[in-house]
Amino acid sequence: MSADSPRKSLPDLSDSQRAAISALAHDEKVIQPPVWLAQQATVPNDAIERAYASEDPERFWREKAKLVDWMRPFEEVTRFEAPDHQWFVGGKLNATVSCIDRHVHGDRRLKAALIWVGENGEEHTYTYNRLYREVNRFANALKRLGVKKGDRVIVYMPLCPEGIVTMLACARIGAIHSVVFAGMGTQALRSRIEDSGAKVVVCSDFTFRRGKKIPLKPTVDEAVRDLYSVEHVVVHRRGSRPGDAPVTFDSDREHDFYDIQEGREIHCKPEPMDSEDPLFILYTSGTTGKPKGVVHTTGGYLVGTTYLARAFYQIGERDIYWSTSDIGWIVGHSFIVYGPLSCGATIFCREGVPDYPSPDVTWELCERYGVDILFTAPTAVRMWMSHGGDAPARYDLKKLRLVACAGEPLNPEAHHWAQANLVGQSRGMVVDNWWQTEIAAPVLGTMPTFEARPGKVGKPLPGADVAVVDPQGKEVAAGEGGLLVIRKPLPYMLRTVWGDHKRYENYWRQIPGFYTAGDIAVKDRDGYFAVLGRADDVMNVAGHRIGTADVEGSLLRHPAVAESAVVGLPDPVKGERIKAFVVLKAGVPQGAGLVGSLKDHVRQDLGPIATPSDVEIRTSLPKTRSGKIVRRYLKAVELGQDPGDLSTLAD
Repeated sequence: MSADSPRKSLPDLSDSQRAAISALAHDEKVIQPPVWLAQQATVPNDAIERAYASEDPERFWREKAKLVDWMRPFEEVTRFEAPDHQWFVGGKLNATVSCIDRHVHGDRRLKAALIWVGENGEEHTYTYNRLYREVNRFANALKRLGVKKGDRVIVYMPLCPEGIVTMLACARIGAIHSVVFAGMGTQALRSRIEDSGAKVVVCSDFTFRRGKKIPLKPTVDEAVRDLYSVEHVVVHRRGSRPGDAPVTFDSDREHDFYDIQEGREIHCKPEPMDSEDPLFILYTSGTTGKPKGVVHTTGGYLVGTTYLARAFYQIGERDIYWSTSDIGWIVGHSFIVYGPLSCGATIFCREGVPDYPSPDVTWELCERYGVDILFTAPTAVRMWMSHGGDAPARYDLKKLRLVACAGEPLNPEAHHWAQANLVGQSRGMVVDNWWQTEIAAPVLGTMPTFEARPGKVGKPLPGADVAVVDPQGKEVAAGEGGLLVIRKPLPYMLRTVWGDHKRYENYWRQIPGFYTAGDIAVKDRDGYFAVLGRADDVMNVAGHRIGTADVEGSLLRHPAVAESAVVGLPDPVKGERIKAFVVLKAGVPQGAGLVGSLKDHVRQDLGPIATPSDVEIRTSLPKTRSGKIVRRYLKAVELGQDPGDLSTLAD
């Protein structure tokens, strides 16, 4: 389709996104699930499960609620008075009972709950029994510091066992934890402390990143210096290398993580929580740079993450499951901590990036520990792809049966590469899924019971009522692009934005009656969805709306490109011009004709109007720790402007 082709009026859909829709309609390179994988799936017939959830949603979620332990049964499944919704009304529970106690009091007491490996090679294993004792000791320590139900606790720690223990200890006593990624700066940390009204900050003294020791406590010292609302700072001192100065305490409100714990206090009664009581606040940055505190509640969140850990990610008690995310992001909350532990699985986690100290490290660890399921980001897959298939081929990955990707659209080339090089055509499956911080578990995805269509994320998961609509809320025809919406609330959706309920209500008011996700999507005739990028990531070039995601996708289809990012810059003639930033695959030379080849590729793929006016070759792109490219930063640098809040940048 050329850029000058006539199109229907849909202001939130770009010309290049329409071209991508057309390309997806003709992509027939499907991937069939291995028969054995489909047969042993937790949900063996997704169509029946989806129909059951659609026809009788209350009965469906009542049944799924049996997957968690309740202290008092709930009276109603749901109440929905738009935009507010409640789930499992009247029920009481504590998340740690489902995640720890029921395993300790059953036959998983001595089973490994957590295997942790540090970037420096340090290793620790926690059985469910040990995890129970560590969580209870620290929960009692928090209580002695005066922390009670409803109080907020900021957790500024890397992916380490003590960080997970702190999250669970807060949940044990009914405190609301708010994890801040241990890489955010002073102002980002301070703003989250102030907004949440936290009375306690728990931090580590340092973290490792690509072989470097990154201090964390100085950031905390500066952030809380004149915040009198912070009553205590608890410091997890990880130890010092020879020659390092020990971390010292300069304030009466500072405490050592272990010194405040009593060795014999291995029991702490779990606080009964109403199903709608907040479990945690997780801050996410918006396009304005002002972070918003997404609030997830105890009952609906735990039911949703437990069900989907089993039904979508296929996590069972015999599995060793690895997510390459961090506890500072929603993936870390839902599918490092709460979901897998509720299922009784063994969690493998590693502090460090997936390509350091070498591109082989991920596959070496998968082989060494026998990882069954890997959850990662499309950015990581493209990084591994840039190094070629030799690295995974050197290791025995026969145990790896499922690789799940989320965080941003998984482009077809990366999907096919991962299928061929990580799990093989008959041994396992690569599956895509879509969700958000605001929706704490998958909404769309490819289950191992139906074929994967690379470039399309999959179908609505059981219980999710999803549609593609125009700006007036009318559902568009199959093959037509529009706004992605959820028509009915899910138990694992946010309930509010901390301290700003009107900001929450905006999700349901952009198109009245629907939750508007902010993404452009298309649904095909078979019910598969493709998510094409953010509705606000659109450039206006000479009167034509061109999606950044689609130009990026075109560049990724060039054989030399591993990663790409695109921004629109002011142009006195066109209104905006396109600048592209690309990272090349390993071994690709930067010849004189490379930039011209990249431009020609986009021109032929999307039309002349979508061709970048400038292409910059880079060694890396700015990303969040969860793998999302921060285009806002690239654009601000080009324009010489303040990029706003960069607290989520990985580096």
